[in-house]
Amino acid sequence: MDLGNHSTVTEFILLGLSANPHIQALLFVLFLGIYLLTLMGNLTMLLVIRADSHLHTPMYFFLSHLSFVDICLSSVTVPKLLKDLLSQKKMISVEGCLAQVFFVFVAAGTEACLLSMMAYDRYVAICHPLLYGQTMNKQLYMQLVWGSWGLGFLDALINIFLAMNMIFCEAKIIPHYSCEMPSLLPLSCSDISRNLIALLCSTLLHGLGTFLLVFLSYVRIIATILSISSTSGRSKAFSTCSSHLTAVTLYFGSGLLRHLMPNSGSPMQLIFSVQYTVVIPMLNPLIYSLKNKEVKAALQRTLEKYLQHIRC
Repeated sequence: MDLGNHSTVTEFILLGLSANPHIQALLFVLFLGIYLLTLMGNLTMLLVIRADSHLHTPMYFFLSHLSFVDICLSSVTVPKLLKDLLSQKKMISVEGCLAQVFFVFVAAGTEACLLSMMAYDRYVAICHPLLYGQTMNKQLYMQLVWGSWGLGFLDALINIFLAMNMIFCEAKIIPHYSCEMPSLLPLSCSDISRNLIALLCSTLLHGLGTFLLVFLSYVRIIATILSISSTSGRSKAFSTCSSHLTAVTLYFGSGLLRHLMPNSGSPMQLIFSVQYTVVIPMLNPLIYSLKNKEVKAALQRTLEKYLQHIRC
């Protein structure tokens, strides 16, 4: 549907993170550094997982898709944010805003599903180690990953299809640095009851639903770890899921707090948005590489192969 034929507003104004030019310059340098680290870290993870045969397991297949999703999630918002930090007028078209909302839905929803699938993978590995190879076979983990992507796209399509019917009359200021559905709904002068229902269902499915799967998986994991008699055994079992537990806590904590807070454009709301759309995609490869002996060993092997290739 052509939104231009049904609304008097064709562009929105993004208030961004600050109106102070000096602070904007500092923020530009900061977010440019974060974005470059995000790309470098996640691309390195993708390369290492693909190049090292020791990492061709279900856990690292999930992790490779998580790295790709993190690149997408960061790339949806950060380039536009960097451009606006150097611009006096922070404008975005209605169509561009809806496109950004769509891809945020896809990336954020897919990441939530992937994290819950990774929790299930850790549950099977720790609670049923003898059955892990049989349970987590290639067919299953492929279905889990593509199912995560499918749910992310389906959720985004439903919400954007409903959003395309919204009419924007006079309000055009978004108290945020990017377009998100909670920031967009108050600007509509048409009935948004169906949009609110769809957004609530999305929050329950991709927020609370996936978090519940993670929570139940870790209840069983912790119970199994505590039942191990030896200290070294408990330590080894916990080390296999500590990286994922850290990533889950950061992502779901900031994401749920962002969407459960009133949409006021408050500094705290912006901080939580920055954390789960900008900072966490940078932190995930660091979390999984610094806390994971297998990834560090694979990085070393890949680097040695690269150096040998150069010498030859």
